[in-house]
Amino acid sequence: MKITSKKWLIIPAILLSIQFSQAQDWANLKRYQEENSKLSAPAKNENRVVFMGNSITEGWKNNRPEFFSSRPYIGRGISGQTTPQMLIRFHQDVVALKPKVVVMLCGINDIAGNTGPSTLEMIEDNITAMTEIARANKIKVVLSSVLPAFAFPWKPGVEPADKVIELNKWIKAYAEKNEFIYVDYFSAMKDERNGLPKSLAEDGIHPNKAGYAIMEPLVEQGIAKALKQKK
Repeated sequence: MKITSKKWLIIPAILLSIQFSQAQDWANLKRYQEENSKLSAPAKNENRVVFMGNSITEGWKNNRPEFFSSRPYIGRGISGQTTPQMLIRFHQDVVALKPKVVVMLCGINDIAGNTGPSTLEMIEDNITAMTEIARANKIKVVLSSVLPAFAFPWKPGVEPADKVIELNKWIKAYAEKNEFIYVDYFSAMKDERNGLPKSLAEDGIHPNKAGYAIMEPLVEQGIAKALKQKK
């Protein structure tokens, strides 16, 4: 079939339209809108917990669905997301769900530069903003360490290990200062390079079932401590 020049002009227009549409939902607010609308209010004695994060949180629910289905846990991770994107959707995907606790695992994609260059101070500001929103809404906070990372498969040449260590130092100190719970995945999972070993993550970034098996009791302890905190 002969394709006219007019038809060739239509194709780039369609592609631009798709890109424009995606740009309008930069934080991917649509990702969980339908699930959120179907979620009922927490029961009177329900200790609802929302897990807020990126692909590591999203993969957690996909790899270990029983961890979430057998508990009042709600996964709200989106692959590739950075802290400014999470901040935009924090009210919709956390506060509006009325949890008692939010577990935050974020920062690694900022270090990778997924949404542009980002300093550690910028990451810290976004984490601070999210915890302040949580506290204002009487949601208890569990701050997770960033997982070890030696290299990014999608960003060759970037060396994240030292930045991860520095960010974790800040997260721990910030949690202690503000009486949030800190969960240290990093120390339990790092190898001699301060990265994730292949036994826990085939690509060095995203945990497999063995990796999540290490994380689960640690976060359960953190959640238990948070629930015991005074209002």
